[in-house]
Amino acid sequence: MARSASVQPASQEESVLELGRRLPPQLRLGTSSWYFPGWKGLVWQGDHSDAVLSKKGLPAYAAHPLMRTVSLDRAFYRPMSASQYASVAAQVPDGFRFVVKAPALVADATVRGEGGRGIQPNPAFLDPLLALNEFVEPALQGLADRTGALVFQLSPLPATVAQRPEQVLEMLDRMLAALPRVAERVEGAVVAVEVRNAGLLTPALVDVLKRHGATYCLGLHAKMPPIEEQLPVLRALWPGPLVCRWNLHRKHGAYGYEEARSLYEPFDRIVDPDPETRDTLARVIAGTVGAGQAAYVTINNKAEGSAPLSVQAVAAAVLAKMKA
Repeated sequence: MARSASVQPASQEESVLELGRRLPPQLRLGTSSWYFPGWKGLVWQGDHSDAVLSKKGLPAYAAHPLMRTVSLDRAFYRPMSASQYASVAAQVPDGFRFVVKAPALVADATVRGEGGRGIQPNPAFLDPLLALNEFVEPALQGLADRTGALVFQLSPLPATVAQRPEQVLEMLDRMLAALPRVAERVEGAVVAVEVRNAGLLTPALVDVLKRHGATYCLGLHAKMPPIEEQLPVLRALWPGPLVCRWNLHRKHGAYGYEEARSLYEPFDRIVDPDPETRDTLARVIAGTVGAGQAAYVTINNKAEGSAPLSVQAVAAAVLAKMKA
């Protein structure tokens, strides 16, 4: 089948357009990355390869009435330059904000090889200068007013490190102290910390985040407790913005990404609805934006099967709760 290099946005039903008109401006929903050919008819018209969509699909994605953010997951694998950030920022309209993952260079306590296998401890883990120079400053300079949430997603800690959570929090404290208050540079921007070790969800984490004007990123993933059990951390940080990354349906377990991929591709329909997570998330979003705070929420295809359809369902649930 011939594939076009021109990527045009898909036509949307009136119900989706109406959802977009009614969503509060401080709520930014979106997905993890955007280059999935299976989103034909949901996000763009026609057949395109993932390579074409990666290079040329972002403007069509950003034209979707519900997509007001996207997670730049590629920044985790290799630091991006200010010019690379500026390039993606130029492809989206005013009001669009990016959620950006910090590079593994500073966010992973382990140096990993092929397939994610740990090789050795990472001496640059939570290094303040690297976090500033290889992530925060290039992102702020390149994205400018398209900066949304800068997320330090701390990869699962090796056992020897996880047994010393107080040491990890001391390192996090030093790193955050070296970073600018991003909201002073870009209104509504925030630094967030996501963890993959439940042992870090302590009052000490809250204290560190509060001290530096950062927030906690809800990580909805089987490595972490369900959303309800993570909410006390957010309540302790209130009032403040919401950052959430809904990554993986809990049925697949902590290491279920590949299983979910094989079951859900081409990501064009909801396969495993998760109404409980969706309902709780919608309640948290409604409370946050109802109080005038910003919310950045990105959803992975592996959460329910199709991230654009999950975004649509969450948007409808938020509006229903705000109306109630």
